[in-house]
Amino acid sequence: MSNPYKTRDGGATVTVFVPYDCNNNCPFCINKVEYADTSGFSLDKICESIRLVDAITPRCDFVFTGGEPLANLTDLQQMLDCVPALHRVFINTTLPVMQDRTEDDLVEFLNRNREKITCVNVSRHLFPFVQESNDGIFSRLKVPARINSVLFGAHPLEKLRAFIARFHSVPIQFRSDYTTTTPENLYDERDDSILRDLRALLSQTRMEGCRIRCNYEFLDGETHVISYHRTLPYSTITETDSDGVTYDILYDILIKQNGALHSDWTGVPLDVDAYRAVVYEPYDLHRIL
Repeated sequence: MSNPYKTRDGGATVTVFVPYDCNNNCPFCINKVEYADTSGFSLDKICESIRLVDAITPRCDFVFTGGEPLANLTDLQQMLDCVPALHRVFINTTLPVMQDRTEDDLVEFLNRNREKITCVNVSRHLFPFVQESNDGIFSRLKVPARINSVLFGAHPLEKLRAFIARFHSVPIQFRSDYTTTTPENLYDERDDSILRDLRALLSQTRMEGCRIRCNYEFLDGETHVISYHRTLPYSTITETDSDGVTYDILYDILIKQNGALHSDWTGVPLDVDAYRAVVYEPYDLHRIL
């Protein structure tokens, strides 16, 4: 790191990579290579890093991802128990069908932890890549859930319409292929075919965004919330403020499978001592409409 850190009030979002793999091979997943060799993975070191980040930013958000967080409920419970109640906690999952776990097991685990979990973000896609649990599972959950669907390549309008109807009782967030997003096109609406098609199907209610991501919100009917999310493939922005001080502005930090702390998705280690002295700024979120 060459510059002091700045982050938004509350602290950068902390993404925790669980120390075990999944059986999926989703074509857009960039994490699969990291799970090829699990020899250095450590649950204990991850828990140490969770406690460390909590001590520095006791109100940051935590996101558990992988791999598949729900593939090992015992280890996931141990990690969840390390996160104090002041934090919001999100789980990115496929709600998988597994040989050694039943749907009842998943529902029981999530409902038992409903005071800890802010939302379960469930991967579902126009063209399925994994064996999906029954859609009826959503009505059994006592924890909030949202569908996350990556749209890349073809997204036929009728298939998009049917997908929205399929999950009529669950909020949906469509996501663009972030590997093609740049600072120059992040807010470009003219050439965005996904945004065009969603506007043809739904009523847009608002747009919000910041330096590295933006989100368009729609309504399907009166209550079904659909959003469309675009983000850059990295989460650190370098800027010089009005006093002439140059900062590395962090939106996300990562706890890797071996417990190592990174300051971005691009393999940059976090300078923990510098993060202890992080400068806070208001979240630069702006809304339109």
